[in-house]
Amino acid sequence: MQTVSRRLARENLSSRSSIYSLKSLYPVSDRCYGEYDRRYASTLTTKGIGHLVRKGTGGRSSVSGIVATVFGATGFLGRYLVQQLAKTGSQVLVPFRGSEDSPRHLKLMGDLGQIVPMKYNPRDENSIKAVMAKANVVINLIGREYETRNYSFEEVNHHMAEQLAKISKEHGGIMRFIQLSCLGASKSSPSRMLQAKAAAEESILRELPEATILRPAVMVGTEDRILNPWAQFAKKYNFLPMIGGGSTKIQPVYVADVASAVVAALSDDGSSMGKVYELGGPDVYTLHQLAELMYETIREWPHYVNVPFPIAKAISTPREVFLNKVPFPLPSPSIFNLDVINALSSDTLVSKDALTFNDLELVPHKVKGYPIEYLIQYRKGGPNYGSTVSERVTPDSYP
Repeated sequence: MQTVSRRLARENLSSRSSIYSLKSLYPVSDRCYGEYDRRYASTLTTKGIGHLVRKGTGGRSSVSGIVATVFGATGFLGRYLVQQLAKTGSQVLVPFRGSEDSPRHLKLMGDLGQIVPMKYNPRDENSIKAVMAKANVVINLIGREYETRNYSFEEVNHHMAEQLAKISKEHGGIMRFIQLSCLGASKSSPSRMLQAKAAAEESILRELPEATILRPAVMVGTEDRILNPWAQFAKKYNFLPMIGGGSTKIQPVYVADVASAVVAALSDDGSSMGKVYELGGPDVYTLHQLAELMYETIREWPHYVNVPFPIAKAISTPREVFLNKVPFPLPSPSIFNLDVINALSSDTLVSKDALTFNDLELVPHKVKGYPIEYLIQYRKGGPNYGSTVSERVTPDSYP
């Protein structure tokens, strides 16, 4: 027993000495490890100044030299953009203001250490400067189509974008600034959101004339805010309210195509700097035609209730009136959103002489088909359940 005890003691001592020797070479402390110790911080770029350094043959494990701070990365478009940036070997800094879980789905999109979540406060200038300190590209996706008690249209869609442009100008090392606006943005628009987006474009170009402005149309995709609410409403109430008779024309675009446009503008030779692009899909739909496509995909009989614009506005106005007058938060609007109804009072199409996907050497997907396949989740009995258009029985087909 004494022999065994002495042997174990020697082994324990030797293992301790080896650990001590490792600690002497690589001192590790829980308090000074990771981002708190400059020895372990990222050395990909110090302040984003200088030419891009590219390494590798391209792809997820290469180094593109791009260090992009993507504001609004946890939103609808953000996840698609982060994925496309990460697969080219770019480092993506993801500012977030909510729970630690809100950006976790993005970390899997890039190689180890390439997706860096960073908590920040959009109302704290020093917090914004911290998440932009090591970036050489800033992409602003922040936007919202409804107001809350804490954030107004003007603050979210205009003032935040203007602040990012000013800080980017002071930074000195931001090589590209890309702003995601909205198709139809105009100071004369009946929509307050579109007015704020137009004001943001003007402020950004005043601070950074070389900034790139992208104006996507209504985006469709797995998490979209048009076909999903329609399908949910139709399944729950067995009809769909058609605002204004569904005659308004829009040009929906697939969200992944918009993300590709951002990457294309970022990867060009600088020809897109200082320009405004309008990104619409290849097909023009009325709201009624788009609803027909939704019903066809979920394999349900279409039932509509025509809601004239004055009545739709009357239904959606109480939320706006009581938003800041009640001591509790009001639910987020879906179909009856006053500002969206105002925006839909006129057609929203790509201008005749505007720069489009073609100028970025991209061909957008047609909406019908793959971009809306996610709607099969609303079929009653599974993907293979329900009727199709060819199987519908019309009154003329009765014997």
